[in-house]
Amino acid sequence: MENIEQKTDEFLERHRMHPDQVDMDECCRIFLEDMESGLAGRPGTLEMIPTYIETQKDVPIDKIVSVMDAGGTNFRVATVHFNSDKQPVIEDYKTYRMPGLDEQLGKEKFFEAMAGYVRDIVDKSFNIGFCFSYPTEIAPNKDGRLIRFSKEIKAPEVQGQMIGENLNAALASMGVGQKKHIVILNDTVTTLLAGRAASFDKNYDSFVGFILGTGTNCAYIESNKNITKKPDLDPAKNQIINIESGGFGKAPLGNIDIEFDKSTKNPGDHTFEKMISGAYLGPLALMTIRKAAEENLLSAAAGKKIAVIKELSTKDISIFLQQPGSGDEPLSTASTNQYDFAVLQKLAAAIVERAAKLTAINLSSASLKSGKGSDPNRPVCIVAEGTTFYKLHNLKPRVEFYLDQYLKEQKGIFYEIIGLENATLIGAAIAGLTN
Repeated sequence: MENIEQKTDEFLERHRMHPDQVDMDECCRIFLEDMESGLAGRPGTLEMIPTYIETQKDVPIDKIVSVMDAGGTNFRVATVHFNSDKQPVIEDYKTYRMPGLDEQLGKEKFFEAMAGYVRDIVDKSFNIGFCFSYPTEIAPNKDGRLIRFSKEIKAPEVQGQMIGENLNAALASMGVGQKKHIVILNDTVTTLLAGRAASFDKNYDSFVGFILGTGTNCAYIESNKNITKKPDLDPAKNQIINIESGGFGKAPLGNIDIEFDKSTKNPGDHTFEKMISGAYLGPLALMTIRKAAEENLLSAAAGKKIAVIKELSTKDISIFLQQPGSGDEPLSTASTNQYDFAVLQKLAAAIVERAAKLTAINLSSASLKSGKGSDPNRPVCIVAEGTTFYKLHNLKPRVEFYLDQYLKEQKGIFYEIIGLENATLIGAAIAGLTN
């Protein structure tokens, strides 16, 4: 086994893919510098998008707000209020298909479909909190202009349109007399805000919203005085910043990362996301394993089996690490002997370990930039969502290991990670009620 450890370590180090080659302190320094550049409007890889969503106001009790959630396959609507115990109450819940998913829609039909989904509940509140999980430029009035669609949505005429304004127009055409106050925000921001609902009886110093699923992103609370690219902001206030952390382009790429990036549909874009998120970890691991086979780290028999594996998902990696030899995924089938099995386990575990370390760099940087959490009795609350973060075998414990080692012990910043059911709807409700 010692020989296997040495050989796999040498292979990973040779290709600059070893987790130990990622320097947390140096990477956090670079990440923070890129955050500063984004806040100042200087060239960089982090967009640091102002959301104009403030967090200072108290959440009102027993006031109803309509909420909408557009993202992926489903379009959800509901009403939400917070009861006397400050607990969110979700009612009138319905799920629909996302407009533009099954057929191409023009602008009017797209907004007409959304208005139809919310029509039955929209008269219950003047405010609408709308989680719109597509790249959107947020305006000071909390409306948002769609930059582009992703996730296979076919509605090209909607690109460049103001979401809230057009939704109000569609509602007006259906006979809704009162123009609604619509607050547009994305799922990372709603995740952060949902932390407030879990903290009415706790004393958190600040909040970070984090998503690690198919993709990844992060949001935190910044003082307006530090957002120098927006000089008209009230310096006494703060707001949530959407980091767009999946776009970080200065993480230490290995040779295989570079080769893998070139094989994707968007080479050079979102390279950080390709190192840690669910859509990419499986394919990245497969390319790494194939490279190991080419360099004779595995037996010839295993190399032949690996060469014909068409795809490897992040779920496959998780099963292989959690239930080794189960035969339910391609790597178990490719393991012809104990040596090959041990090498494949080591390589797959290294990809996950590095992803955990990079995730901790993201969360450490956001927490450090907030300037909060130095009191152990008032930690930074990290509200984390996403199947990769919670389901990928050993990822979350290793993220916490690195956060404890670096953020807490070296930097003296205390944190707590929480997960919440219906975080998107709850966060959208808080945005609609307080902004």
